[in-house]
Amino acid sequence: MAVYGYARVSTIGQDLEAQIQALEKEGATKIYQEKFTGTQTDRPELNKLLELLEEGDTLMVTKLDRIARSSTQGSELVKALIEKGVRVNILNMGIMDNKPTSKLIRTIFFAFAEFERDMIVERTQEGKAIARQNPNYREGRKPTYTKAQIEHALDMLERNSYNQVAEKTGISKSTLIRAMKKRAVSEVK
Repeated sequence: MAVYGYARVSTIGQDLEAQIQALEKEGATKIYQEKFTGTQTDRPELNKLLELLEEGDTLMVTKLDRIARSSTQGSELVKALIEKGVRVNILNMGIMDNKPTSKLIRTIFFAFAEFERDMIVERTQEGKAIARQNPNYREGRKPTYTKAQIEHALDMLERNSYNQVAEKTGISKSTLIRAMKKRAVSEVK
């Protein structure tokens, strides 16, 4: 009868420490953790944990949306665990069971988690659509080097090798090659 914790954040930049501390404080002896989106059902660490859980064990998470972001997926998972004899302890809600009240609360919380995720996606798409209206908009991360730096490095290639220019400017050989190809294409037009 072990007490397992599961901590999850959606992106690599987010921190798991607060969840881990809360799970340890409540008695989790082994904590599975990952930085993986909740929209994916195939999460490696959660899968390992689910295979390990046996009747009498406890699965502990800080919030219901750490297990799933879809109301259907989350409800089915919690229901299956309870039917298997696993206690599901959601720290901000309490112990889950298959009584009607618990099912209702679970369904509502999962519905809100799914709604929140959908709203994040919608706002992100709206933000990108607005940004694309700007003629200077560029998808992806910002360039590391200015146009002037790249042009200067390309001019240096007339007297130096790619490796020499890369060493002198700090601009990688692959970036220089891409820039040179881009320049050649624009000169042809």
